[in-house]
Amino acid sequence: MTAKRILGALSGAVVLAATLTGCGSDSGSTSGGETLNVLIGANSIYPEQQRKWFGDISAAFERESGAKVNFETFATPNDELTKIQTSVLSGQGPDIYAIGTTFTPTVYATGAFLELTPDDWTRLGGRDRFLPATLGISGPDRDHEVGVPFTTRPFVMAYNRELLAAAGIDRPAESWDGLREQAKRLTTGGRHGMAVAYADSYDPWKFIWAMSLQAGNPLVDDGRARLDDPVVRTAYQTYLGWLATDKVVAPAAVGWKNAQAIAAFGAGKAAFLPMVSATSKVTLDASAVAGKYGYAVMPTVPPGATTRPADGQDATSILSGDNLVVAKYTRHRDLALALVKLLTSPEQQRRYYETFGELPTDASAAAALQADPALAAMVDSSARSVATPFSGAWSQVQLALVNVVVQSVPGLSAGRVDDGRLDTLLAQAQSSAQAALDKAK
Repeated sequence: MTAKRILGALSGAVVLAATLTGCGSDSGSTSGGETLNVLIGANSIYPEQQRKWFGDISAAFERESGAKVNFETFATPNDELTKIQTSVLSGQGPDIYAIGTTFTPTVYATGAFLELTPDDWTRLGGRDRFLPATLGISGPDRDHEVGVPFTTRPFVMAYNRELLAAAGIDRPAESWDGLREQAKRLTTGGRHGMAVAYADSYDPWKFIWAMSLQAGNPLVDDGRARLDDPVVRTAYQTYLGWLATDKVVAPAAVGWKNAQAIAAFGAGKAAFLPMVSATSKVTLDASAVAGKYGYAVMPTVPPGATTRPADGQDATSILSGDNLVVAKYTRHRDLALALVKLLTSPEQQRRYYETFGELPTDASAAAALQADPALAAMVDSSARSVATPFSGAWSQVQLALVNVVVQSVPGLSAGRVDDGRLDTLLAQAQSSAQAALDKAK
């Protein structure tokens, strides 16, 4: 693997001079006294529960193998990408990475992570024990997979049944324009129609991606970025306009992360909470809206339309979740696969769901949840989810989309969407995304 290939796959990230700690001896043995290092996203919604889970997993794995597990966290996609790049270029770092599915193409493109052989899948308990949909972005094809499905996270929208009923609304709208009008009716008496996390590092681009795809404009098409398409501009105007011009989102939401949006909805201060997953259920079931809320798939008719165009996709969610990948440089290959098997076992998947609300990827663990009516919308959304492009440049495209929102915050804070500024930001995003796609070829 050449440095050019690595840098092309991870284009745009900042190269750090410091390197991460190495991973111990060069033995693949499962003898005691060794430590596996795992990089995973910090859980901002359930930080205390995550710390406890770290300890529980390490203890369980030590009982099973004699080895300990050390967890390191990243806070943002930029942080995630930088840590991956640092490790790839230095040839040392975490043994296992828990990465978002949209980052899997970038990881694959480096050539620095273990491609799973049939024997590897056997060691993990068999490829066929995973839900087929969750394997959709494990690699470019079945014979070249690096990602082992860890969690699946179809996105949906929570809604307050009592508030909708009081306003004479029987169900959430199926179009984004309809949802905006419902949100306007529900913005009253100190409550707002929607709770939206504008400052979240992960959420904003997913709205733009969905609206654009529903309008028939894939953001990446045959190696070409399409972020400067008019429907993308309309998507941003719609998303930013909820706060700036429609006033259906609390002004404070300009600084909200996902956890704060969930908290506002849970306190009964908003009628709709779009772009959430099953992780919100743990919090909402312990909130003021417990028993008063439900989940629905998000609108699939793009802004400015009453029906989805013929070339638009019925995309309710990205194909979302987390994959576990093993670094090729690991000196503990067998141990790493053993830990991946433990993390994806039916028992651990069930416990993870009960703690964090992340849906299982193990088929038997997922089947046990099918009787829960609260998950019906998530099952529907999962079936209608669409994978993001399997391109090593996608992480940079994703970051470019988020940056448009980040750079729009001053205007949002002032209560406006500056169309001229938006056009400039979209041109910059288009240029950045296309450069990343060109480097990744």
